[in-house]
Amino acid sequence: MRGQETSPETFRAFRAFKEGERSWTEVVELGENDLPDGDLTVRVHYSSLNYKDALSARGRPGVTRHYPHTPGIDAAGVVIESSDPALPAGSEVIVTSYELGVDLPGGFGERIRVPAAWAVPLPNGLTLREAMILGTAGLTAGLALDALERNGVVPGDGPLVVTGASGGVGSLAVALLAGRGHEVVASSGTREAHELLLRLGASRVLDRGELGESNERPLLKSTYAGGIDTVGGATLVNLLKSLRYRGAVAACGLVQSPDLRMNVFPFILRGNSLLGIDSANCQMPMRREVWTRLAGEWKPAHLEELTREIGLGELDDAVDAILAGRTIGRVLVRHRDAVD
Repeated sequence: MRGQETSPETFRAFRAFKEGERSWTEVVELGENDLPDGDLTVRVHYSSLNYKDALSARGRPGVTRHYPHTPGIDAAGVVIESSDPALPAGSEVIVTSYELGVDLPGGFGERIRVPAAWAVPLPNGLTLREAMILGTAGLTAGLALDALERNGVVPGDGPLVVTGASGGVGSLAVALLAGRGHEVVASSGTREAHELLLRLGASRVLDRGELGESNERPLLKSTYAGGIDTVGGATLVNLLKSLRYRGAVAACGLVQSPDLRMNVFPFILRGNSLLGIDSANCQMPMRREVWTRLAGEWKPAHLEELTREIGLGELDDAVDAILAGRTIGRVLVRHRDAVD
């Protein structure tokens, strides 16, 4: 915890604008009056770039309703004003998901104002920087790991597949599962990421086409003990059809497709489970538990290796890259006031 801090009159923000079919972004100066009402005002030290942020920045439908808008579903920083005695000024906090960066100004601004109920005190074992290397991606991967373990998937059961393994959630999932002693097969279509995925702990890398093509067979060879799926569509279907008896897949993505075109045979003949993962509205007790474990027994190695750091002025190019599928690992956004 830091001492009492004061807020300057203005702050910078990466702002998204939309008029009709046209959208654009600018780094602008904002004031305290541009923030919504809330219990906590936080000086943001770090944020991170997620696919959802890129959709919001480009005005894609289904994410943000009102523009101009400051994206950024992740933020870590220091409370500078508080009406909640449990989180006084000087508290270091993590704020992810809920409506942050969706319909409320997000972590791509140097200040946010949010309900106290959204903030997680920074757990011992994490810096603000490390918290945002993890961010929503790390929380999602942690929730998926927790769901698999609660479903009885343990090291030694057999290989676990991580799909979309070169992305933020996928790369962290590889590191988390490997750190827990699982045999990890990383599925990725990004050849440039293969060496990194092996360093993160994958035993081998599978070309995404091996699981990504539609297959009409009701069941496939029983191969995997489970997995974490970040892409959905045919990839998720084929992974479910390839599970061993009583295997499980934690699903958290739909970049390939939101559709699930399959029959019930994997579930009623092999006793398999499909576990849905939601990090946006995850209840606070579970949220705090996962963050505590990410700071301790689950803390992944190689965090810096899978991270690229940028400033607000570099976000526009980074948004294009993540939408085009050219991003490997995590993109960390550092603000001017950041202190490691």
